[in-house]
Amino acid sequence: MWVEPAHRGRGYARRLLAAVEEVARELGHERLRLDTWAGMTEAQGLYRSAGYEEIPDYNGNPYSSHWFEKRLR
Repeated sequence: MWVEPAHRGRGYARRLLAAVEEVARELGHERLRLDTWAGMTEAQGLYRSAGYEEIPDYNGNPYSSHWFEKRLR
């Protein structure tokens, strides 16, 4: 998920994340996982404020330094 810097702070990422969560629930998923790199402090704050908890590396992504999970049910 990426929002151009000029458009940040308008709630687009939060709405997009909520829409992804809703579709995941409709599809029967019980949790969502995501990752981001250390420089994306805004994203980390968004994920935490949306109920995501930091977890250990689950995918070995060499470009990430933070991994998150949220239980949907």
